[in-house]
Amino acid sequence: MREIILVGGGGHCKSVIDVIELEGKFKIAGIIDNNLDIGYRVLDYEVIGRDEDLEKLRRKYEYAFITVGQIKLPNIRIRLFNLLKSLNFKLPVIVSPLAYVSKYTKIEEGTIIMHHSLVNTNAKVGKNCIINSKALIEHDAVIEDFCHISTSAVINGGVIVKRGSFIGSNAVTKEYIEIKENSFIKAGSLVK
Repeated sequence: MREIILVGGGGHCKSVIDVIELEGKFKIAGIIDNNLDIGYRVLDYEVIGRDEDLEKLRRKYEYAFITVGQIKLPNIRIRLFNLLKSLNFKLPVIVSPLAYVSKYTKIEEGTIIMHHSLVNTNAKVGKNCIINSKALIEHDAVIEDFCHISTSAVINGGVIVKRGSFIGSNAVTKEYIEIKENSFIKAGSLVK
């Protein structure tokens, strides 16, 4: 089984671990975190280094995944994505077996589709996105790079969510609208 390192050891990391374990495509080799001590355990996995160790770790590991969450701006996730790409890590797409993703959907590298999410026909999800638990991405929607569609959010048909946006839990969009770059949509909002 291919090994993968996770970058970020907080709450989102725990949720990603659960999805990776259930998906069964990768063995988690360890976690990278600048704020946790080496050897600290996140669930069953040890912190094995910090960002400055990634170059050395690349000699041993081919795959990495960003497990830092995103609320408000995606700056940390963008920095980590660029760092990992500069070191030639492969950033896979991770999809929970409990999610539904249409075969007519395009999902780009470094994105996670969490438990019970639904990504419908002809939707496009960009790089390094979080499609969180129970989110709905409807037909023909476009989620650009570095977006977080939070728990139980609904992105209706034909909506374009521009780069770096955060859509809060239980937010609902009207169909065929565009949400501007780096938007922050509060939980429970109706976006017209």
